[in-house]
Amino acid sequence: MEKEENIKSLRLQNKLEELETISVFLEELAEIWDIPLALTMSLNLVLEEAFTNVVNYAYEDNEAHLIQIEFEMKERVLSIKIIDDGKAYDPTQNADPDVTLSAEERSIGGLGIFLIRKMMDEVTYQRADTKNILTMTKKLTNGN
Repeated sequence: MEKEENIKSLRLQNKLEELETISVFLEELAEIWDIPLALTMSLNLVLEEAFTNVVNYAYEDNEAHLIQIEFEMKERVLSIKIIDDGKAYDPTQNADPDVTLSAEERSIGGLGIFLIRKMMDEVTYQRADTKNILTMTKKLTNGN
């Protein structure tokens, strides 16, 4: 019986150019772990939102920082952790934006985490030592 390697990780610099690396890595994982194309596209959007937020808002300096993304597949549940050493910030505490308002009437921000919550089954945050850990999970079923 083959043992599926169910944990993969990426170490990235805090640069938006790394989004391409994430996308390519995710496509490779999707093939290995048999993740449907539509879900892969959704996951790519989720990762793009979360990673962009870390790059744009987590750091108060212009220094290079490493951001780690860990992917784990266990019993057809995909868990993605984004780990950074930026300032403490819990995006899960944001209130959902009022999407009934027009774009001009809505306050700026909050749509990214709202989108992530809608697309994933569970989103949690923890601060461990000097690290932010955003964990997002998605159950893979035949329908997604």
